[in-house]
Amino acid sequence: MKTLPAGIALMLVLQVSAQESWPPLDNSPMDMVYYPVDYPILKIRKQAPEAPVIKIVYSRPVKKNRKIFGELVEYGKVWRLGANEATEIDCYKDIKIGNIKIKKGKYTMYAIPEADKWTIIINKDNDVWGSFAYDQQKDILRTTVKTQKTDAPVEMFSMLFKKTTSGANLLMAWEDTEVALPISF
Repeated sequence: MKTLPAGIALMLVLQVSAQESWPPLDNSPMDMVYYPVDYPILKIRKQAPEAPVIKIVYSRPVKKNRKIFGELVEYGKVWRLGANEATEIDCYKDIKIGNIKIKKGKYTMYAIPEADKWTIIINKDNDVWGSFAYDQQKDILRTTVKTQKTDAPVEMFSMLFKKTTSGANLLMAWEDTEVALPISF
């Protein structure tokens, strides 16, 4: 007799679970990079050399045998620096890019790629999908960085920080193209 209520409860759980409609897995998974590199892991191990300076959240599109720059990502047009939502940069303290001071806070990053250079844009609009609603009037920085060829093809758009004497370079690479954005702090 005790198994009857347990059986009914199990059927209700299965029925509720069957009714859920989970979205399919995203082809361009979201990722994030920190400076210092691997900050959250180092923090839980109590090995973080310093407090976090920057976190970037972005989606990582895949090349999938496509021509990326100049075709999928058009030259001369604003690009969200990844896929899906526009890339977000969270500055935990004031930083400098070139001669421009970026105050502590959360911003959106875009790029305008060209074959030989990218214009990197920091914009004060947040929680934006793609670059469809991009508003140049909300830019707080535009700077140009030169492109270089990668040693090997990069299948997924990727970002990472590389420490420098004055801060870090934000490296961004996809297909056979790489750029480095110098950041000081």
